[in-house]
Amino acid sequence: MLKLVIFDCDGVMFNSKGANRAYYNHLLETFGCPPMNEDEVDFVHVHNVNDSVAHIFRQHPQVSAEAVDRYRAGLDYGPFLSHMHMEPDLIDFLELIKPRYHTAISTNRTTTMDMVLDMFDLRSRFEMVVTALTAPRPKPAPDGLFMILEHFKLQPDEAIYIGDSDVDREHSAGVGVPLIAFKNPALAADYHVENFMSIAKLPPFQTREGSL
Repeated sequence: MLKLVIFDCDGVMFNSKGANRAYYNHLLETFGCPPMNEDEVDFVHVHNVNDSVAHIFRQHPQVSAEAVDRYRAGLDYGPFLSHMHMEPDLIDFLELIKPRYHTAISTNRTTTMDMVLDMFDLRSRFEMVVTALTAPRPKPAPDGLFMILEHFKLQPDEAIYIGDSDVDREHSAGVGVPLIAFKNPALAADYHVENFMSIAKLPPFQTREGSL
């Protein structure tokens, strides 16, 4: 029986591609490099910040990785949050499921996750948040999901993960947690949806007590 719903952040809770594009292009511009191409935009959208920075600067050996890290450490991410757009039915869905299911987040965000939770008033809506900083290894490694399952003392078949990328597919498959593909019909997954409220109609959310 389903007891826990776990969310990815970027591409699921938020359309954040614009924020990622603005942030990483700002880093490139600061160090005199051209903006990302679309393949690089897709890469940084699903990977953690350390891998993303290494990827976008891989063809710019003249730029010191240490210099980029120092600059990032002092950079205010706040202005980039204006490019993030929360899914319009996320809150309605959370309010619908919260009485019946535990909720958690497993994301490759790092230091910016707290800021996102506070700015969009989401902190109280999730019982556990695992990031690329708090998990031993970032996604696609399964560590974050193992941490969440252990916290709630649940088995993989008692949880479900909502993701949108191959990184999320590998992340959930490594634990055996079923995957809901969010706005990505091409992604191999147990279920596919285009919005949050459609999730409530999926078979795992139908119980002997009735549907949500």
